[in-house]
Amino acid sequence: MRTLVVGDVHGCRQELEDLLAAAGFGKDDRLVLVGDLVAKGPDSQGVVQLAREHKALAVLGNHDAHVLKVLEGAHEGSAHHQEVAKSLTPADVEYLDRLPLWLDFAELNSLIVHGGLLLRTPLLEQPKQWAINLRSFDLEGNPSKRVDGGVPWASRWAGPRFVYFGHDAMRGLQKHRYAWGLDTGCVYGKELTAVWLPEQRLVSVPARKVWHALEST
Repeated sequence: MRTLVVGDVHGCRQELEDLLAAAGFGKDDRLVLVGDLVAKGPDSQGVVQLAREHKALAVLGNHDAHVLKVLEGAHEGSAHHQEVAKSLTPADVEYLDRLPLWLDFAELNSLIVHGGLLLRTPLLEQPKQWAINLRSFDLEGNPSKRVDGGVPWASRWAGPRFVYFGHDAMRGLQKHRYAWGLDTGCVYGKELTAVWLPEQRLVSVPARKVWHALEST
């Protein structure tokens, strides 16, 4: 079985369809998403529906979590997250609600996570906060959501499992020794990127337009 790991889709269903076509994705292949299926883009419901139709595996992203909180009534959330929540079918909600923080593909020696992993912390003890939000380690070595004032967390990851992650569109494609970042800013008018495993062959398609402004962090 071939495995295609796709970076942050953020509601860009058309680009996801473009990517699957460009990659030559077939019915016997496995689709894996690194989180943030929803929000910011034009068709969050369509992305979740497509993921369900392909029986895709995925991990929880921070925006997926925001939408789930709106659905749970835990807080009001942004107007956009409320709109996304209202667009989802019960089957979509069930799919998002079952997303794990990480996926472990032992046969590929690979882990999938949205944000990142803390160093020297067992997988089962990784905090949700950082699994979905981590971008950097600051100058003191503390985990951080920010890009500036720190180094990419993945540059410090020493394996042995190889990690594929998203969440860091500011840095774009990252290729560190034991971790690759696949968020290449599709929703911001850049590209949607995936990698075929086990051969680590990258595939990208251009965004159809700028759907959202890229915020600095």
